[in-house]
Amino acid sequence: MTDSADHPHTERRHTATRGGWTLSPALAGAVVVGMVGVVAAFVMTRVEPALVGAPLLLAAALSWDRRPRRLDDSAGSDELRTETSVASTGRAHPAPDGSTALTVDIHAVVTQRPDAIQLRLALGGAAPVDAVLTPRAAARTTGEVPVVHSGPQRVAEVAARAIGADAAWVAAPGEEASVERVVRPRRLPLRRLPLPARLLGLTGQHVSTRPGDGGEFRDIDLFHPGDRLRRIDWRATARAGRSDELYVRRTTATSDAAVHVVLDARDDVTGIVADWSRAYPRPALSSLDLAREAAASLTVAYAAVGDRVGFDDLGESRRVLPPRAGARHRERVLREIELTTATGTTFQRVRSPRLSPGAIVYVLSTFLDDQPSTLALGWRASGHRVIAIDVLPVRDARELTARERLALRTVELERRLRLRRLEAGGVELLGWQDPVAREAGLRALTAGRRG
Repeated sequence: MTDSADHPHTERRHTATRGGWTLSPALAGAVVVGMVGVVAAFVMTRVEPALVGAPLLLAAALSWDRRPRRLDDSAGSDELRTETSVASTGRAHPAPDGSTALTVDIHAVVTQRPDAIQLRLALGGAAPVDAVLTPRAAARTTGEVPVVHSGPQRVAEVAARAIGADAAWVAAPGEEASVERVVRPRRLPLRRLPLPARLLGLTGQHVSTRPGDGGEFRDIDLFHPGDRLRRIDWRATARAGRSDELYVRRTTATSDAAVHVVLDARDDVTGIVADWSRAYPRPALSSLDLAREAAASLTVAYAAVGDRVGFDDLGESRRVLPPRAGARHRERVLREIELTTATGTTFQRVRSPRLSPGAIVYVLSTFLDDQPSTLALGWRASGHRVIAIDVLPVRDARELTARERLALRTVELERRLRLRRLEAGGVELLGWQDPVAREAGLRALTAGRRG
């Protein structure tokens, strides 16, 4: 179980709809077939069609007589009111296997006495399903919705309508009541953090290459105007044997890093390739789940050591946060990461986002098209250290046809060529799917910076 959780408050959506009773398709069909049978019996002078049509007309007449009425004394009025509400409570901890759940309370109440209530439920982004319940059961229904994905999501969506006796009369469907939650992504502890090639900040916890205060020992030099008296090395001065010269100990300055987290939220696919084109994919860890997890983990880790962190969404040009330090800015960045959703757009940016000088850039993408790789190569050519994080889950192609497998091989080949082009251009690669490979990749990236 991870330590990430959704916001613990309760959300409720309530809708009320006024309408009247209408004939169900079954009753209308019975009347039509019954009339055809009776007419055919008179025309053909045969009794068999009448034996089919007469019972249907009799059943329709009995159903008309049993038409639902209001509870009050206003006879003849068929107006009714349907009230539907759905609420979710408690905490949810998203896990890749979908083992956790979120409790959902559903309430459907009708002002008349229906024989049953039909609920159309869409839970956890799955395809809608229909359930027919008694009024007492529909008044309070509690269920659990599995939580697999992070970010904003519609937990439950419910629509209700009343059903009369023998399903002969039905009410108009009420408005849909829905509840949405924002689930926080997991924040993995990162013990190794790659740094830019040059540290340009003035304060921080990283040792830079320029002389200054607060860092490790650098060398011993002659005293110059402006040097602090407490830095005089009296032993070195005594060993020099010259009374007119003083020597001081110089140290390296500490600095902070500017980090840009660039998240490609234009698409969101799971490892099940057969679900890429489906309107309701099966619950599975998606590429955007991995991207949110990586972005949140990097933000928390760099902010903990005093570095400046910025955020940019390739799917929305207006969601840009410049690199800054502090707890308040860190929470703003994390909130923007939590609210990131797949846009599905394929637009190309005319200008690449502007970055701080000497910053390290993380590009989180599936690299299924050329835009993120083009931006990464442009930033690398400008002198930034760029790390491309691959967030595409491991592909499962067992349900594909022969033609679809060929198409997948073409997509994989184009994607492999993009990654090789990034490596050739000086961009470093890091996979986020496998924890062991991720830790080894971070270790190699950190060791390369120290070397």
